[in-house]
Amino acid sequence: MEIKSYLKEQKLLVEAAFDTFIPAAEGDFDRHIEAMRYSLLAGGKRVRPILCLAAARAVAGDAIDDRDVLPVACALECIHTYSLIHDDLPAMDNDELRRGKATNHVLFGEAAAILAGDGLLTWAFDLLSNPEHGTLSAGKKLAVTHCIARAAGSYGMVGGQALDIATENSTFPFETLQTIHKSKTGALITASVVSGGICGGADPEKLRSLESYGRQIGLAFQIVDDLLNVTATTEQLGKAAGSDAELGKATYPAYFGIEETRKRAKDAVQKAKNSLNDFDRNAEPLRLLADYIYTRSH
Repeated sequence: MEIKSYLKEQKLLVEAAFDTFIPAAEGDFDRHIEAMRYSLLAGGKRVRPILCLAAARAVAGDAIDDRDVLPVACALECIHTYSLIHDDLPAMDNDELRRGKATNHVLFGEAAAILAGDGLLTWAFDLLSNPEHGTLSAGKKLAVTHCIARAAGSYGMVGGQALDIATENSTFPFETLQTIHKSKTGALITASVVSGGICGGADPEKLRSLESYGRQIGLAFQIVDDLLNVTATTEQLGKAAGSDAELGKATYPAYFGIEETRKRAKDAVQKAKNSLNDFDRNAEPLRLLADYIYTRSH
């Protein structure tokens, strides 16, 4: 399997599902929905929905129907996109560029951007709970919804973002940076993998393995993000390079330097792959995705 072809194929699958699940910008709320769609459809790697789909197949192989998993995968991307819209706001990271395009608040205004993020977050739970989407049992839908809600909230992504902002331009122990990374980035990535496993019918042992994999690739993803913020250009990133230092954020390169940071990212990827030792060839995309997260350039 060639990872670039796989990612392209899966990205097209996810984006085709958006056309089915995301409302059109028309009627009384057309401008609001346009703002939601602008950021959701602005591109991106679609790592979280692809991880969800790959985890379901790692467990169930061809027995799983993508149509049962795609509402969950799309919900994860809605939550991720909402977080980017809010991260970019003047009150937070104050970015004007995202995925090589103007950020939502630059184009639509700050109030509209806040509401676009709110709309995407809420729409995610519409997707997760809608009985007309897929044939997952009510029990699986409830388990997936709880998993994602926990990861997205105060003990996950939102809490991590709050701690990240609270510690700007301050000195704090490395353990705090680990908590920020585990929560702000790692929690939703882990939930993407675990929710896919739930969709596929994973038993408790396999879910623990998938959770371990998710935690490690979530860590690797954020470490590489820290690294790219220092080493890549604005054109490569599609957002402002060097912004972490400007905002006074603590990062892995700030603690350890470039080479040690690369080593720690590589170690996390290897631990992630080791978590899949009891999985068969159906988990090969997850193994390749772990390598991709380490070698990506943006």
